[in-house]
Amino acid sequence: MERIDKRGCDHIFFIGFLGAGKSTLARNLGGMFHRRFVDTDRMVERQQGMSVTDLFATYGEPEFRIMETRVLEGLRSERSLLVSCGGGIVETARNIDLMHEMGYCVYLDGDIDDSLRQIRRSDTRPDFRSAEHAARLIEHRRPLYRKSADFTVDIRGKSFLDVSYAVAELLLERGLL
Repeated sequence: MERIDKRGCDHIFFIGFLGAGKSTLARNLGGMFHRRFVDTDRMVERQQGMSVTDLFATYGEPEFRIMETRVLEGLRSERSLLVSCGGGIVETARNIDLMHEMGYCVYLDGDIDDSLRQIRRSDTRPDFRSAEHAARLIEHRRPLYRKSADFTVDIRGKSFLDVSYAVAELLLERGLL
């Protein structure tokens, strides 16, 4: 596998639908490879002093997406982060551009069954109104994820450990970890 040039801040952004395991993956890889990890949803929550669910209810999704973009812009001053992104981050073209300027996107590609298996509390997921709504949303976002991805890892039916090893190998082979 050929090594690739690093981009911008050398960040790795994990994108994918709700329940794909982006946060757990970023945290675990961060521990394994001694790199800091952050979660864009948690960063927005800290900046605003409210949960994502409350932000959606109070300000609406369009305003939340603006807050999300501001958080991404703030990552320019950091180096070599593993970034777990909210499931809807690809809804804003500017966010995709920012992620590509600062690093590489790894798409954790699963289906609705993978998400439903992982989502423990739907009340903390404002994008998750019902299984039917989630299925429509994942199909709407799938082309956005694919277009945004530098690398895609199929997570269908795989254990979290298998996904972790696959992502670590992919990034190590290319000199990105």
